[in-house]
Amino acid sequence: MGSCIDAGIVFRAYLPAQIHPLIDTLGEVWADAHPELMQNPEEATADLSVAALHRQVAGHLKHQGFVLVAAYSAGTMVGFGYAFPCTPEYWFGRDLLPKIPEPVRQGRLMGLCELAVRPPWQSQGVGSRIHAELLKAIAPQWSSLLVLPPNERGHALYHRLGYRYAGPYRNAQDGPVYDLLLMQVRE
Repeated sequence: MGSCIDAGIVFRAYLPAQIHPLIDTLGEVWADAHPELMQNPEEATADLSVAALHRQVAGHLKHQGFVLVAAYSAGTMVGFGYAFPCTPEYWFGRDLLPKIPEPVRQGRLMGLCELAVRPPWQSQGVGSRIHAELLKAIAPQWSSLLVLPPNERGHALYHRLGYRYAGPYRNAQDGPVYDLLLMQVRE
């Protein structure tokens, strides 16, 4: 993991009841972290937009164990991530579940839904620390996430954290194909 250059970064965990006032800021951070989607609207889809993030977060708040971790520098949110414990059936779906190793299907799974860091704070350990805080809060045996294949920076971070490719995944029939990544946290 990289080390954080700015020692003044503060990390805070939030529960579902505390998320609503943060939703616009989460959208701003997400947009800053995905400039390729904001600069090339044709690459953005109904599934990859600030509005979609807002809908996604609102839908995930119902999951027991939901936690969001945000990073702040000088009082400004510079990154966030959120996750929740979930069943393998929910996370992988019927089509992919049979291809997932048995220990994963039997273990405690964390679904990592978003991890976004504004560009000036990327590659400074902020995303790694947010990830570590989510793992600490949820205490899973396994963690899984989706990442777009062309997201090289995301793939590099997740590989350093220990995630490995588990297969292609599409969460909507007409949505983009993601790389599903999986990491063993503990036995």
